[in-house]
Amino acid sequence: MALKQVVLRLARNPDYPEGDPTQGYVITAPLTDDGRLDAEEWTNVRTKCRVVRFRANEERHADGFLTHRGARWFIHYDEEGEGDDEPVYRLGDHRLAVGEYVTIEENDGPSLTYRVTEHAPVQHEEHLDDKGRMAAEKA
Repeated sequence: MALKQVVLRLARNPDYPEGDPTQGYVITAPLTDDGRLDAEEWTNVRTKCRVVRFRANEERHADGFLTHRGARWFIHYDEEGEGDDEPVYRLGDHRLAVGEYVTIEENDGPSLTYRVTEHAPVQHEEHLDDKGRMAAEKA
């Protein structure tokens, strides 16, 4: 099963009535045919299941791994200064299709809702630009 790259952007929240497309996450993970995380396949490719958090006011994006403990999914940051693990509310139950919503418990604040805005197969190592766009969009 191929890895997918899913982009989540901040949706409307109490402090962000219009949302904020400059804040979000890029998750690289295996998905089932109906767009849910594939926990079984994740065990085979876990080192490739990367997460990048982007925010316009951060000089450097935080990056880490998508981890799974029991029925819960977490974003695990791999450097001390990037923060504690962030639980993702019922991520295993959500479809990660464009237009769907996901709630992430931020390690430095409240739980925030994000909207899936992009979804693409991973062809090779891709990186984000400073606006959180997939490499394919830059061309």
